[in-house]
Amino acid sequence: MPSLSTRLAQTELAATFAMTARARALRAEGHDVISLSLGEPDFPTPPHVIAAANAAALRGDTKYPPIGGTEALKAAVRRKYARDQKLDVPEQNILITNGGKQAIFNTIMSVIDPGDEVIIPAPAWAGYEQTVQFAGGIPVFIKCPQSDGFVLRPETLEAAITPRSKLLLLNYPSNPSGAACNVATLAAIAEVLRRHPQIWVLSDDIYEHLLFDGFTYATLAAVAPDLADRIVTMTGVSKSYAMTGWRIGFCAGPAALIKAMTIVQATATSGVSTIGQAAATAALDGPQGFLAERAATYQSRRDLVVSALTEIRGMSCHKPNGAFYVFPDISVFIGKTSQSGIRITNDESFAMTLLAEAHVATVQGAAFAMSPHIRISTATSSETLQKACTRIAEFCEGLK
Repeated sequence: MPSLSTRLAQTELAATFAMTARARALRAEGHDVISLSLGEPDFPTPPHVIAAANAAALRGDTKYPPIGGTEALKAAVRRKYARDQKLDVPEQNILITNGGKQAIFNTIMSVIDPGDEVIIPAPAWAGYEQTVQFAGGIPVFIKCPQSDGFVLRPETLEAAITPRSKLLLLNYPSNPSGAACNVATLAAIAEVLRRHPQIWVLSDDIYEHLLFDGFTYATLAAVAPDLADRIVTMTGVSKSYAMTGWRIGFCAGPAALIKAMTIVQATATSGVSTIGQAAATAALDGPQGFLAERAATYQSRRDLVVSALTEIRGMSCHKPNGAFYVFPDISVFIGKTSQSGIRITNDESFAMTLLAEAHVATVQGAAFAMSPHIRISTATSSETLQKACTRIAEFCEGLK
């Protein structure tokens, strides 16, 4: 058999997919498995969005799409950026992508050469590291511990920058920690970036509408407009509008970079589903009131889970500002032994043993470049979360 590309040797599937697959396998064997491993809203796609997609299909809007996106969706995205991000973005500075993940891929492939360093505040979504490595770049993780609220500190960023630094990845609200970044901190980060003009920034704002306790959303390009020619602001409809399967993301950035990213997209996938783009247009231009209602539901679920986990002796759990995850510290359980005799050596063995014995699927913190933690998705019903927390508590209590 001929050899495969060497780039694949350092690229693996994300642990979230692996844990979800293990949970499905156990469920297929007849076990009552609660899966809290996947970051996918449990709400339905809004009916008016589905109706718009249906109407697009019926009128024959099923041909090859423009590579960069339809005029209708670009116009809707422009209005959305003005409304939510407080950014005035020309349509030629907008790119529609196959999910937010392709916006990230396009950005990294457009600016990173082999050996370039990409600064990634950790904990971080695993896809960042995978894509950087795929492009031949070097992921540089900088720790943002629970004691700092999992938020990047400007002095930590400054210390991580080298002559090879080419890109900074920001993700607030964050996957996996749920941390959010306020205006003052973003302004301080911008001040650091002004001293290093060689660094691009990708701001992944996919959880922008999922904020709690009155936390005010802000994005770097709006806080520091003088840096806008170095910033890609990415988001999409997957999380807020419960449209993960529709695969519609979008981003805004400087025209020259967006042009380069369009070339990457033309090479990789070409344009995005016309029917999906019609649905996303309806989502962005339609009623927005339900977003706050759903965020309130996620907040109540967060409160339930954080309260339950902090009652477990030794477990500490930061209270997230947004998204639909909690990221508890499980260090107190390292070195203990489970009821079936399995020794907990790290957060991966904790997560795997929790799944095997208590039938609750989570994801180890190592998958997000920060141990010893686990990520728990709260994108499921309160009843399911309560049941899962009870199982986790019983599992932890049984560790000796």
